[in-house]
Order: sequence, then C-alpha cells, then structure tokens
Amino acid sequence: MIKKILAVRSDRFGEFLLNIPAFRALKETYPQAELTLAVSADLCQLAGAVECADKVVIWDQVKGKLRGFGFDLCVVFNPTKEAHRCIFLAGIPIRVGYDRKWGFLLTHKMKDLKHFGRSHEVDYNLELAGLVGAKASDKAPSIRIDESLYKNFIGRKIAAIHPFTSDPIKQWPVERFCELAGRIRFELDMNVVMVGVYPGLLELSDSIISMVNRTTLPELAVLLKRASVVISGDSGPMHLAACVGTPVVALFRNDLPGKTARRWGPWGKGHKVIERDRLEKISVDEVFEKVKEIIQA
Repeated sequence: MIKKILAVRSDRFGEFLLNIPAFRALKETYPQAELTLAVSADLCQLAGAVECADKVVIWDQVKGKLRGFGFDLCVVFNPTKEAHRCIFLAGIPIRVGYDRKWGFLLTHKMKDLKHFGRSHEVDYNLELAGLVGAKASDKAPSIRIDESLYKNFIGRKIAAIHPFTSDPIKQWPVERFCELAGRIRFELDMNVVMVGVYPGLLELSDSIISMVNRTTLPELAVLLKRASVVISGDSGPMHLAACVGTPVVALFRNDLPGKTARRWGPWGKGHKVIERDRLEKISVDEVFEKVKEIIQA
C-alpha cells in the first residue's frame, strides 16, 4: 500500500502552479496517502496554499535525508540528475519521472517531449502522474488564498500589470507596458498597479501604483484576485492570476516551439492571448482593446 508520496517540483513558481492538477491527481488516486511537496525555498509559502498537499518541504534541505521519510512513491516533475540520484539512493520503491538526466534510476519513466509544445504544460504534468494511474477530476490549477493577507485597494477597480519576464526573448518592451498603464488609468478610469520583482529602478508616472518588489507570493495572489484584469507576458504572475480566477491578457511569441501559448498560456476561460512571431509587433492599441473587451464583458 502506498502511504507516503513525494512530489518534486523545485524550480520556478509558474511551472510549479501548473503542476497543481497533477498533485491533485496523486491525492485523489491515493487518498489514504500523505502527499508531501518538495519545492525551492522561495516557493514554500505558496506551496502551503495547495489544498491537496499534506506537507511542504524545501528540497535543498531534505534531498540528502529522504531515506528517513519512508516515502513509497516519488514523482520528479522537473528532471535533474541530482533528484534522480537522491530518490534512488533513498530507496524509494516507486520512482517516476522523465527518461533523461539519469532516467535509468527511475522505475516508471516516459520520454520528455514537452519541448515540442504540442500540449499544455498542465496536460504534460498529468500525463507523467498518469504513469502510476493518477487521474484528476479537476484539471484547473487553484490555490487557497487568505484575503486577510492584503488589505490594500479594497473597493477600487484595479488593473494589474506585470511587465517583466525571466526570459528576454519573451519580453514585450517595458515602455509599452508603461504607456498601456497610462491609457488604462485615464481612458478606463481604473487604478493601475504594477507588480512583480525587478532588480533595477523602474520609473513610473505618479498615477501608477507600484507594488514592485513589495509583496510576498501569497500577498500577490490576493492582489491579483482583487484585480479586474491582469496584463502580462509569459510569467509566473500570469499563471498565478489565472490560478485565482482573474482574466488575463497574455502576450506570447508563436515562433518558438515549446514556448507558445499552446503549452504555456493562461489556463481556463475568459483570457485573451495575443501571439506574434516577434513581440515588438504587438501594439499598445491592440493590447488596450483586449483589456477593454474583458472590462466591458
């Protein structure tokens, strides 16, 4: 009998959120088992909001001590040689993952074809969990949010903008985001909030509220939940907005296999995706019209 399950997703938080349906599938298929999520340190708080999880551990703190936990099953969702080696040396009987980066150490494995981008990341993750029979009744990523965490902007109509991305080739020019923010503020009479993490100095008009570098991930989830619309490129906050049910205007390139909206777009209904082979081809006018469509729906 499977009594303890470990699910490893120790990279960025957007990818982590798209694993939630697969976590749910494991819990629903093995309801008697304790489900532990192993994540990076900066995701620990957010992982605690995943309702199907019983425990959360920090991967870097436990990877060398796994034998003592007594796990019966482990699924490694982001393959690394280190992860495959650690779960093998821990003697976990059922080891699931992708057949690369020392995939020979796994008992259940499949080819990693995600880079072709033929399916959504949510479906890829569910397919991996399916190697041990796991199925989810609900494929939507979702988390539990604590409204008391963030009390700013109550009663205001908000448009949230996340103008950053970790990958420069997926970056719509920041100055266009700023121009868009001004148009939303004055033409739609909405409060515009900039969010995200940025290492430099971002100069904004006094009419734009900056929450850049000022929220934890659970606080950001509440802020995005209170927004009427979120505008973003392919990023973690885009997935977080979709996760809490806020409609997104998402900007994507469609010329990069494995990086298109088909694989990485916001999950769910009500979102607007604009795709071009170069992001510079997306105009402020075009994005503004999509924002209006959501606001006026």
